[in-house]
Amino acid sequence: MNEKIRQIMREYVLGLSILTTIVGAIILIFGVLGIWMKDFLTDLVNVSNDFLIWSPYVLVVGIIILLIGVWYLFDFFRNKKILFDELQTKKRSEFLKNHASIKDATRRLPTKYQRMLKEKEKELNIK
Repeated sequence: MNEKIRQIMREYVLGLSILTTIVGAIILIFGVLGIWMKDFLTDLVNVSNDFLIWSPYVLVVGIIILLIGVWYLFDFFRNKKILFDELQTKKRSEFLKNHASIKDATRRLPTKYQRMLKEKEKELNIK
């Protein structure tokens, strides 16, 4: 079961990280508004004052979720850049020198990028 969840996360890492970033930003904004603009939320959105007591905690949760989403988004694009930079090379020796880092980056990317790596390995006769 754990492997299935990991595989789903790997396949949809871009969409999930964007979604997590958006949700984190919305929660963060609500926490900030709950701390500094309580009257605005109670009058306009009709939020209970009992709920606004939790605004500092909502703010902290929003920051954590936003940071997680941004980190996974950054990590996806960083690994994708590593892979594409190395797939551009035509030299087998240069590719072999960075093969461990390429494999590590590809392991965190969707299977489409893993197939691209296997094609390049086949082209350069790397086992």
